[in-house]
Amino acid sequence: MLQQTTVSAVIPYYERWIEKFPDVGSVARASPAEILKAWQGLGYYQRARNVHKAAQIICECYGGTLPADKENLRRLPGFGAYTTGAVLSIAFQKAEPIIDANVRRVFMRLLLLDGKADGRHDGVISGELKRLLPARAPGDFNQALMELGATVCRSQLPLCSQCPVRNACQAYHKGVQEIIPEPKTKKLKDIYAAIAVIRHKGRFFIQRRPLSGLLAGLWEFPGGQIQEGETSRRALERELDEELGVAIQSAVPLMNVRHFYTQFRVHLSVWLCSARPIPKSDETHRWVRSREFSDYAMPSGSVKIVERLREGRACLTGGAGCVSE
Repeated sequence: MLQQTTVSAVIPYYERWIEKFPDVGSVARASPAEILKAWQGLGYYQRARNVHKAAQIICECYGGTLPADKENLRRLPGFGAYTTGAVLSIAFQKAEPIIDANVRRVFMRLLLLDGKADGRHDGVISGELKRLLPARAPGDFNQALMELGATVCRSQLPLCSQCPVRNACQAYHKGVQEIIPEPKTKKLKDIYAAIAVIRHKGRFFIQRRPLSGLLAGLWEFPGGQIQEGETSRRALERELDEELGVAIQSAVPLMNVRHFYTQFRVHLSVWLCSARPIPKSDETHRWVRSREFSDYAMPSGSVKIVERLREGRACLTGGAGCVSE
């Protein structure tokens, strides 16, 4: 969970996860849908699929016990250098370095390493870490370094006056700590999409995304990208015809949703609709009641739509036109 996500964001998800899956066997026995649902909201869903696959391998090949050696750990899905180092040092007290964004930033400043924090200096940093790692409590040492980077040696406005290693920091002595590492330039691509919340007899229509690619296996409302020159309503009509072979009978604006992903920003124009013929249920398409949404893992944009539907559930029992943003 801590891959690409901060501790403060992870804690409530971790606590719920441990309550639902108290051991590796319970993870291995769970269905993919249960795993994705428990992970919902954390993003980077491939991590959840890797946890599930790794748990099954641990149970099948290692008797339900996590292997304590580097070679076997690296064979598990999702176990790269960072996770392997974290497990070996924290769980098994082995002197294995960890390099995350925080540690990388600390050592780029300590060693005065120029450039972006993109991993090009990881070989140098790893060598320095191996030299410094204590034989006793290496996990504490690694966690302290990550904490130093997260709370003191921050990417912006580092608290050098509170830093216990500032006397050894070359960037601090040269006064360039604010520009090491080189700031990232990140331009998000804007994507505009029209989304259909199709309602029929108190139920809503959802569909499952393909099992590979972005947001694989998650459930969402039908719709798609608005093409150049299209209105939102026209895109909605085209997408429902292409995806489901149905035509819009009625449609009113429900809400607008904006959500950020790693490389793009999505703007969803959401419509409350009825359609003909009625879309059919199958393995990847379902009609669900409002209270049943919690049984399906959904991307964050769809969760925001569900929240709106629940807020307006009293109105939703009436005509379609009573809901608008």
